[in-house]
Amino acid sequence: QGPKIRIGTVANEPLMIMSGDIVTFTLDDVPGENSLISLPHPEFVKDLEVGSTLLLDDGNLQMKVVETMPRQVRCEVVVGGPLTSRKGVSAPDATLTLSAITEKDRADIEFALSQDTDYIAMSFVRKADDIRQLKWLMNFFNGDAAIIAKIEMREALENIKEIIDQCDGIMVARGDLGVETPAERVPLEQKRIISLCNAAAKPVITATQMLESMKSNPRPTRAEASDVYNAILDGTDAVMLSAESAAGKFPVESVKMMNTIAITAEKQIGSQRYDRFLFDIEESTNHEAVSNAIGEATFHISEALHPTAIVTTTISGYTARRVARERPSTPILCMTPSEPTYRRMALVWGVHAFHVDQFNTVDEMIVVTVRAAHDAEHVHRGDLLVIIAGVPFGIGGQTNFLKVHRVGEQGEI
Repeated sequence: QGPKIRIGTVANEPLMIMSGDIVTFTLDDVPGENSLISLPHPEFVKDLEVGSTLLLDDGNLQMKVVETMPRQVRCEVVVGGPLTSRKGVSAPDATLTLSAITEKDRADIEFALSQDTDYIAMSFVRKADDIRQLKWLMNFFNGDAAIIAKIEMREALENIKEIIDQCDGIMVARGDLGVETPAERVPLEQKRIISLCNAAAKPVITATQMLESMKSNPRPTRAEASDVYNAILDGTDAVMLSAESAAGKFPVESVKMMNTIAITAEKQIGSQRYDRFLFDIEESTNHEAVSNAIGEATFHISEALHPTAIVTTTISGYTARRVARERPSTPILCMTPSEPTYRRMALVWGVHAFHVDQFNTVDEMIVVTVRAAHDAEHVHRGDLLVIIAGVPFGIGGQTNFLKVHRVGEQGEI
C-alpha cells in the first residue's frame, strides 16, 4: 500500500476552505477546526519547503506552503472547496524521503509470500531503490514473487528507466498520476511508459478510470472505448478495471465490454505494427543482442510462413516475453517446467502457458512441448511450428535457438 498521506479528522465537516485562506497543518492531534488541521506524518512534513504545492482530496483542493516550522506548516489556499476527514495529501513538486514500505506493508508482504503469491504490486514507487528494498525484504522472508511497480508519482517518471530495469512489470496508475502531473501529460507519459516496457520485454498494465462511467451506466462513453482501444494499440499487455467492477452497478457488463474492445483492437495490431524496437547492438550484452535478433526473426518468419503456433520454452519467462513484445499474429505457446513462471505468464500479451516436465536435450524438448500442445488441441499432425528456446536448458535469461518444425516429423506424436 505504501505511505498514503492523509489528514486527521475535521470537526463539523465539511470544512469550507476559501481561496486566499491560511491553513495550518500540525503534527498534533487536533479537532480540525479554525483552519488548524492535523497532518500526523512527521517525515512528510519535514520534506516540505516554502513554495511546495499541496494537493488534497485527489487534487480538488490546492495549497502553497508559505512557512515551515518543526511541527507545523502554514499554507495559502490556491483552490478552495469543502474538506472532510481523512482526505489524501500529496506534494507533487517535493522530493520526499518517506520509506516506500510501511510496517503494515511488511506484515502484508510476509503474509502474501506465505500464500505463494505470484505478483506483489508496490504503490507510490519513486525510485529504483524502492524496488531493491522490496526485493531485500522478500528475500528476508524467503519469498520469490514478481514485482509490479505502480507508477503514480512525478518522481517515478523521472526515474522510470531504472525502475523498469529493477521490477518485473509496470502498472500505469493514472488516477494518482493525474494528480501528481498535469492531466494533459498523462496520455504522453502512458505512451512513453508502455513503449519502454515493450522495449524491455516486461508486461505493462494500464489502469484507472478506463470505463469509469460504467460504474453507473450499462455502456461506456465513446471516449472511454477509445481510451481502452488506443492503450492496446500502444502496446499495453493488460487493461484493468477498478471501481467499475469493484463497486459499480454493472461489473459483469464492464468486463464484457472491455473484453469486446480488446478483441476488436487486437485485430488491428498486425496492420498497425511497425519496427519500434531499434536496438543499439554495441550497447547490448551478447545475450541481449542474440535474444533481440531471435525475437525479431521469429516475428518475420511467423508472418511469412503463417505457422499454427510459436512455441517458446523458458525457465524465467524471458523467451516468451521477448516474442510477445513483437506482437505476432500467431499464438504464442509458452512451455515451462517452472510452476511460478507458468502462472505469471497470464499477464503477458498473447501467451498461452503450459506447465511441462523438465527436459535436458533438444530432442526431449521437442517431444515434451509438441505433445503438450497437441494434447491441448492447439496443434495437430502436419501443422507448422516455430520453436525457440535458450540452450543449454535450465539457464534463464537467454534465447539462442530457433527451429521451424512440422508436427510429427520426429515421431513425437
